[in-house]
Amino acid sequence: MNPKLSLVNYDAVIFDMDGVLIDSEPQWKIAMENVFKSVGLEMERKDFQKTVGLRIDEVIAFWNQYKALGIQDEKAVEDAIIDQMILLVQANPIPLLGVIDTLEFLKKSDIKIGLATSSPFRLLDAVLSALKITEYFDFVHSAEKESYGKPHPVVYISAAKALCIKASRCLVIEDSFNGVIAGKAAKMDVVCIPEKTHEPNPKMNVADYLFEDMSKMLKVLKHD
Repeated sequence: MNPKLSLVNYDAVIFDMDGVLIDSEPQWKIAMENVFKSVGLEMERKDFQKTVGLRIDEVIAFWNQYKALGIQDEKAVEDAIIDQMILLVQANPIPLLGVIDTLEFLKKSDIKIGLATSSPFRLLDAVLSALKITEYFDFVHSAEKESYGKPHPVVYISAAKALCIKASRCLVIEDSFNGVIAGKAAKMDVVCIPEKTHEPNPKMNVADYLFEDMSKMLKVLKHD
């Protein structure tokens, strides 16, 4: 762990989306349970832990191979899951605790704000629109446009380049172990705010900073 978190050390903050800006993990579970059940896979809670932070196409490919589901059109399954996700997000668009206040604070502090998610752009756009926070971001990026998803660092590296900020001056906000690894591999400092429904993972200590929620992180930043 590093000393006290301070914005003096950063020129940009790059957020993950699912489980960081919006409590979408329960919605992902509903959407995946429904669609995977239609192709012969009954999912249990522990199953979701295996793929947290991965792109949805990687999740589908994993289960298709691991459970020998015989899915011929993985893209159709992906589209069905994303369709359900968009409907669920639009039905209950509630940002996580401290998100809006943190975005406001960063904007007033002249810190560049980015977003780097494993979710596809179609869902990214729906979430930002539903939460009414699109205007806060200087750049948004999805790993669907990259060759690899998290835990590969490329989505964060691309975001930093687009923001014209050195990696060492970027702070990443994550909730999953795969996301934390991606941020660290990009040579960025990482705040981890563990998603509440995940099993406790001592490996999260690889993050530079740990907070229970974003409001607690903001309190530290404001008292810098």
